[in-house]
Amino acid sequence: MNLPNVLTLLRIFFVPFLVGLLVQQPLRFEVRGISIPTDLLALVIFLVAAATDLLDGYLARRWGQVTTVGTLLDPIADKLLISSALIALVQIQQVPAWMAIIIIGREFAVTGLRGIAAAEGYTIRASDLGKTKMVLQVVAVTLLVIAIRRPQWRPVGIAWLWGVVLLALVSAVDYFRKFWRRVDESVKRRRRRELLLMERRRRLEERARRMASQLAEER
Repeated sequence: MNLPNVLTLLRIFFVPFLVGLLVQQPLRFEVRGISIPTDLLALVIFLVAAATDLLDGYLARRWGQVTTVGTLLDPIADKLLISSALIALVQIQQVPAWMAIIIIGREFAVTGLRGIAAAEGYTIRASDLGKTKMVLQVVAVTLLVIAIRRPQWRPVGIAWLWGVVLLALVSAVDYFRKFWRRVDESVKRRRRRELLLMERRRRLEERARRMASQLAEER
């Protein structure tokens, strides 16, 4: 287990703490007489988790520690972080539910495509559109968490979230356009090979039966 993968797992570890702090409004923590609002603590956790997304990829490339597990696990960690934050913000009525559904639904669709591609031996890496969407999501969620205490920031956060919705749809189309045809062709080739093997096996069995029949007649 290398450091980049540990950072990816750490991002997943942060998810339940982020959700718990966001939905348990309003609460405050007392630390040595200092009162810390839960939304502020949630914001810090979210930003630290988002920072690990940048750091793990950078370290993996810099140290030559890019692994298949890390490549597959990293986008899952991103989706868990953003999806959980959006669901929590919907719960406290900071985000319209339909916007969260579109964004999270897109993540499920792309994750399904990644799974199909992995089964066929392909690894789908994040596109530039996907990376840009991740940056917009971090900015939008940050603004909306700030808006819990400062409602005047909410329209700005929603505007950024609109950008996330549009880019999510565009990037999803881009993923499917690039990889669906390749995966579909791979599946068809594999099925053709299986059919050819079955046909060859059937012919061999028929030949063996004919030879056995001929030997029986000669006897």
